[in-house]
Amino acid sequence: MNNSADMWNVLPGPADPWFILPGAALAAATNSPMLTRTPAILKLVWLIFLSVVHLPPFLRQPCMPTTFTPSAQLLHLLPEAVVQTDALWEITYLNPAWTTLTGHSVEAALGRSLLEFVHPGDVGTMRSGMPVFRLRFADTDYRWVRLKLHPETDAAERVISRQGVLVEITEVTEQVLVEIRQRFLRLLETIDGVVWEAEIGVGNTFLSPQVERLFGYSVEEWRSDPGFWRAHVHPDDLAQAVLIDDAAYNATHSYAYEMSYRLIAKSGKVVWVRDLCRAVVEPGRPNRMIGLMIDVTQQKNTELELLRSENRYSLASRGSNDGIWYWDLRTDALHVSGRFHQIVGLGSGDHVHDGGWSFLEQLIDPEDRVRVQAAYRRHLSGNSPNFSVDFRAFHAAGRLVWVNWRGLAEFEDGVAVRMAGSLSDLADRGSSYDALTSLPGRPLFRDRLANLMALQQNEAANGDGVPTRDGATMFTVLLLDLNGFKAVNDNYGHHVGDRLLQQVARRLESCVRAVDLVARMSGDEFNVLLESIDPAEASNRAQQIAAALATPYVVGEHTVISGASIGLVSSASMLATVDDYLRAADTAMYQAKSQSLGVCVFQPTCRSSS
Repeated sequence: MNNSADMWNVLPGPADPWFILPGAALAAATNSPMLTRTPAILKLVWLIFLSVVHLPPFLRQPCMPTTFTPSAQLLHLLPEAVVQTDALWEITYLNPAWTTLTGHSVEAALGRSLLEFVHPGDVGTMRSGMPVFRLRFADTDYRWVRLKLHPETDAAERVISRQGVLVEITEVTEQVLVEIRQRFLRLLETIDGVVWEAEIGVGNTFLSPQVERLFGYSVEEWRSDPGFWRAHVHPDDLAQAVLIDDAAYNATHSYAYEMSYRLIAKSGKVVWVRDLCRAVVEPGRPNRMIGLMIDVTQQKNTELELLRSENRYSLASRGSNDGIWYWDLRTDALHVSGRFHQIVGLGSGDHVHDGGWSFLEQLIDPEDRVRVQAAYRRHLSGNSPNFSVDFRAFHAAGRLVWVNWRGLAEFEDGVAVRMAGSLSDLADRGSSYDALTSLPGRPLFRDRLANLMALQQNEAANGDGVPTRDGATMFTVLLLDLNGFKAVNDNYGHHVGDRLLQQVARRLESCVRAVDLVARMSGDEFNVLLESIDPAEASNRAQQIAAALATPYVVGEHTVISGASIGLVSSASMLATVDDYLRAADTAMYQAKSQSLGVCVFQPTCRSSS
């Protein structure tokens, strides 16, 4: 038979002679020459269909003398081995074909772990979800088999059992697949990270065995619970991680992205993770994601190795500008210089403050506290090489002064143990900040952009006099314009529009690093300046920002949807002036808005859209 239609045409039906009596019918169906050419799963489906649906009612009465239910009897008659285990791999059911195939008796195998029969070299990958592995037969030989297990879950979507059909691999084509599998597994062993695949509503469909070494959790623990990953991301990183994760699950096209966060290992240790991910969008199936989780804890320690050789004051001087501070995170003692006290009007009192954050929190204007805390916590989680944040501080004279707080942390065994840096007085620049959103305004943005342009131009040049492009001095300018903002003001009032702008400002700040700058230019337009970033990474960051801004906002009793059109121009364009960059970003933004591109990268014709 060449197609499924031909196959169904030869399947027996109610008119066949053997259909009349149940016992003879099942036996005859199993041995039918026509049905022996039908795939095993179709046999099972067809036989159950005949025995349960098409039989006359008097043959389906409870009084029928049978040892098994029809489905159980059919499983015993199947020529392929049917295997069922619980969530921890203990064998709970085998049909007689198990013995025919492997030589092991059903009675001896029931209650034992299926993993006892799997080749030691294949146990890890089989638990990870790989359906092809070597199984020990009764003659002590290991042979290649295929067992695609289908999970059964409870109401909470936790795996409670697995079922599948065990088939020995004998075809040449499948032998080739085995060889490909072996190469894939050898490649996995060389990767110092966790390879994973996940699907919405299912959780992880594949997880490499390295997860046990890096985080301490077994593959079964992780795969049995669809919400496992979210439950173990550090609470301070969860909101941003979930925002990016949800954007990938709801994406309309495939794209690559990266996440950095802390994961709490089984031992309680906090592990810094760099997650290289890709959202895969395919027609007709739910979105899925694939990725590689890398433990970057040691890398962070290496980057700060130079700082460990210095004492606290030399460390502080590296990040200092005006007032010097040093924070011992183990004892929570904050040491500040006399100039630090002068900036906030505290005079010459005690320069050591027990309870570092408690002291700082009292100085920070309540509207700025969450933003300030988020800035230095992003640095502690490894999301930025340092931190720098402007805020309004209470002066002892009873007024507010604008200050810049910045610094650097030192780590030991992946844990931040001390931080040091400076506090700068920005009081004379207070008018350059937007009163509604507390973001920097146009003057500060232009100053920062001009400084980056000068830094790039002064970098060591190659023979042609072109600044080197190693990424250190590259930057990108984004211009964002909210979609439908006028309708928000018209429908709900300007007070709702103002609160929407405040929420947009906070989302933008959560999407960038501490070294980047978010500014409100006017109305519903915002600028973002991304530092030390290449064009490809900047384009990915712009897509992440677009996804974050597209998430609905809750403003009082209203739910507001207002995405953004984003224009992007990279320093690779080598434009001459600040105004040139702002005009280029503006051109790209209007191209994005007019053609509903979402994000448009500036080109002479602005045809490159992300």
